Amino acid sequence: MPSGPTGKPATIYDVAALAQLSIATVSRVLQGTGPVSAKARERVDQAAQQLNYVPLRAARSLAVQRHEAHGLVLPDLAGPFYGDLLMGYERWAGEHGQSVVLTVTHGNPHPAKTVRDLASRVDGIVVHGNALGLGVIQDLRRANVPVVVVAHPPVTGCDSVRTESAASAEQLTTRLLDHGRQELLFVGDPASSYDVSQRYAGFAKALGARGLKVPEPERVPLTEAAGAAFAEQLLAATAAGRRTGSGGPDRVGSARRPDGLVCANDELALAAVQTLRDGGVAVPEDIVVTGWDDVMAARYVSPGLTTVRQPMAELGRLAAQRLHERVSGERTRARNDVLPTEVVLRQSCGTAPGDGNNPAVND
Repeated sequence: MPSGPTGKPATIYDVAALAQLSIATVSRVLQGTGPVSAKARERVDQAAQQLNYVPLRAARSLAVQRHEAHGLVLPDLAGPFYGDLLMGYERWAGEHGQSVVLTVTHGNPHPAKTVRDLASRVDGIVVHGNALGLGVIQDLRRANVPVVVVAHPPVTGCDSVRTESAASAEQLTTRLLDHGRQELLFVGDPASSYDVSQRYAGFAKALGARGLKVPEPERVPLTEAAGAAFAEQLLAATAAGRRTGSGGPDRVGSARRPDGLVCANDELALAAVQTLRDGGVAVPEDIVVTGWDDVMAARYVSPGLTTVRQPMAELGRLAAQRLHERVSGERTRARNDVLPTEVVLRQSCGTAPGDGNNPAVND
């Protein structure tokens, strides 16, 4: 619990004393009303964070009644992934009489302050991926706010819900190696999220098991624009190699051209496929491309995109359920849930559906 000098829950008076400001100034900062200098705002924010202060209206609500509301903190809303996640979450919450207050941290210069305010208006908070730093999540727990982390490493005292990544990435990469692909690249930044780091780990494990050198990942954002830009770089390098005579059909300058792109998500993969084909590179004949998520477009493009299916709506549904269990007191101990994923084979990986020995779904 947040605590003041006496060991009791921190109050606005404790915040004012630590910040060395008047109660009126602290109140204006916390309420977001009236003119306040940037320096005073910073001092109040620092004091509130140090004390793990939650506004009184939250403490009163927790003691007397619940808000019947969940806070959902996402890093972004761009891309198809979040739509299915939100659909699963909203559906479960609605069926159980819970409203959902959504906060997006992308572009927010003060996410910690935003989330502290959110904590005063909801019964608990679900945090997706890297929407918040670990320190902010730990502050919420010290303030006795129920927290569920999604697509995030487990955090002490918090429930966690995520999908399996490393084993499916290893299985997918092994399949490409089994069918003669040796110059594979991982496209996506492992530092961008825990899930992507696990996908790269599985990719690296498959190559290491064959005694192959593991290339550094192509650290690009997980967006369509980044996938198209990376594919344009490959096309430009190939063209330059041909002009100088240093590259053959399988070379880019002095290095071998990749014969497979293992992309961290479907957005990267779909954009790369289209850009490569527009540039005269045949997929999958010249280069294979795989994605991750199994968004709707993956099954309708030509060639169909080989990918890994995530149960995104189920991820949202289970996160809502786990938070409600903690808020209602149904369960007091944290638990970690890992949902299975499955490789989905389509034409972009260059193998006929059903061949090989690796178990996979064929669409």
